[in-house]
Amino acid sequence: MRRIGSAILLFLAFSLVTLATLAHGTDKHVLGTVTKITDSEITVQAQDGSLQVVKIAPDTSFVKSGASASIKDLKVGDRVVIHAKPVGNDLIAHEVRFGKPPAAAPAAAKAQ
Repeated sequence: MRRIGSAILLFLAFSLVTLATLAHGTDKHVLGTVTKITDSEITVQAQDGSLQVVKIAPDTSFVKSGASASIKDLKVGDRVVIHAKPVGNDLIAHEVRFGKPPAAAPAAAKAQ
């Protein structure tokens, strides 16, 4: 009986790990500092010094400090987190986040 319980527990743990992996999908997250911006791509330098070029699509969204923005708001030197989908040898951005994170609501406002 104990073996059956262990097998069920192992199966459930494996299932949860598999579901978490599938939920994440195939997106790649590019984090670093912008070194170059063109109308069609952004070059990002990671902390390890490597450069990653991410292409911009017509439907790429830009978010600056929690608010909607555009590529024109992005500057060389900005820190970014880019959510991109691998397509062949390219990375195509669907979301570019930069700027300071939105300020947390005061504790009194959260309590209401």
